[in-house]
Amino acid sequence: MKFRCRYLLTAAALIAACLLLAACGGEEKEEAAAPAEAAPAEPGVPMFRGNPAHTGENPGPGVERSPTLLWRFDAGGHVSSSPAVVGGVLYVGSADGHVYALDAGTGEERWRFKTGIGIISSAAVVDGVVYIGSYDNRLYAIDAATGEELWHFETGDMIYSSPAVASGRVYVGSFDNSVYALDADTGQELWRFQTGFSVDSSPAVVEGVVYIGSIDEYVYALDAATGEERWRFQTGSGVESCPALVGGVAYIGSSDSYVYALDTSTGEERWRFKTGRLVDSCPAAVGGAVYVGARDNHVYGLDAATGRELWRFETGDMILSSPAVTGGVVYIGSWDNNLYALDAATGKELWRFQTRRGIRSSPAVVDGVVYVGSTDGYVYAITEG
Repeated sequence: MKFRCRYLLTAAALIAACLLLAACGGEEKEEAAAPAEAAPAEPGVPMFRGNPAHTGENPGPGVERSPTLLWRFDAGGHVSSSPAVVGGVLYVGSADGHVYALDAGTGEERWRFKTGIGIISSAAVVDGVVYIGSYDNRLYAIDAATGEELWHFETGDMIYSSPAVASGRVYVGSFDNSVYALDADTGQELWRFQTGFSVDSSPAVVEGVVYIGSIDEYVYALDAATGEERWRFQTGSGVESCPALVGGVAYIGSSDSYVYALDTSTGEERWRFKTGRLVDSCPAAVGGAVYVGARDNHVYGLDAATGRELWRFETGDMILSSPAVTGGVVYIGSWDNNLYALDAATGKELWRFQTRRGIRSSPAVVDGVVYVGSTDGYVYAITEG
């Protein structure tokens, strides 16, 4: 199929970009169903999209006006990984092959951990352990305090997917066409589920079910305890976006340019919304609205119940970043080098902050600071000036 060739080329291009930018220093650079998962008790943003349900809601408070640079950290290669922030420490991966732990207040490096090649996966930090995937085919468990490896698990290909942790298990996708469930303490494989093509999407987990997309064009619902398929829904192209789960609905984008709302029990479509191009961005679902970016350069605000467009905001280039929402503000990066803060009700721009290259990383908003990576090789901390 045509999409297979296109995505193989995309994967190869991403690997080449990781290695090139890292080399340049970043300047151009069991047996019973799992219980219902609440957001992790740890304060901050402990994993990609904020919580296992991937709602995109951050604890805040945010930055509503006059953004100013608090600090920036040179990560040695482009930063497409999204920061996790827990207990005053920021954890992020870089194309230089390192996982970094930084003081969230100062940007001072606490430790770095070397993987075999670049990282796009975002960290999940739960119970003092950092879980993150790498293009070296491995998922790592790292001691959050010391940076020492606890274990690693090797898949058959690269890991682009960001892990979700719930009920003592780690869930992640791989380019080897599989979704994995691992024991969080040992890294032992509990089950794997085979899809028809690579799994770039990141899993969301709610009430004993794992929801994830695949480049084979399907969105899957899998039993979290066994990996058994509950249902699948076919879109019109590969699914790199990841689902946001709220109120019995999974909201997810597809490379067919649509955003879908699917019933989490049955997989039946409730509505779809047409954008102008591919939707790689993972939706945020907060307060009765869905917020998402697309490669047509727009950020959209949609009614969660009907899919009706509430507003759209145009940036200067495509949107690969996923939105973070807190305090009535949507924070999202664009390939036009800017991080934007938008009024969640109207889509009106509140402010923008410019980096030197495009932003694929998704922001984390904690304690009056917005943290985000950029393909210019830096991690930024932005506060109100």
